[in-house]
Amino acid sequence: MNWLEADGSATLLEQGRGAAGPPGRPPAIRVARRFLASPQRVFGAWLDPEIAGTWLFATASRPMARVEIDGRVEGSFRFVERHGGTIIEHTGEYLEITPHRRLVFSLSMERHPHALTRVSVEIAPRRKGCALLLTHAGVPETCTANTALRWSGILYGLGVTLDPGAIGFHNHQE
Repeated sequence: MNWLEADGSATLLEQGRGAAGPPGRPPAIRVARRFLASPQRVFGAWLDPEIAGTWLFATASRPMARVEIDGRVEGSFRFVERHGGTIIEHTGEYLEITPHRRLVFSLSMERHPHALTRVSVEIAPRRKGCALLLTHAGVPETCTANTALRWSGILYGLGVTLDPGAIGFHNHQE
């Protein structure tokens, strides 16, 4: 994988018009990060409900109220957050799971229930830690900028969750 810069820092690679998708489909969003944690720890954080509930779709001010994960191919997930009197759900199905290397899932976007989106997470070992490339395809064009920023924040939260004292995971963007 050659999606990290030579110095090991991570970059918001493509958003909006940057990545061509199939004809008639919106382009993909790609966000890369490097972590000091092992590929096993990073991968496990996606499928462990206790850990995932602290960072995946969550923020410091809005933790998840409920997390359900059936971490197998064709298994599903459901993250529920309460924001004031509003309940927001993030749901999907696991399409591919290659332990410690790759995770692919569908993701329902509540505000765009008819949008079929697909997220792939690729994890590559590095001398120290690992690199992660997240690709979110099928995001409606009107949502690409916000979705890219949200994934960047989510992956920042993953880094803080895995190693709260470290600033060694790279969070640089261009």
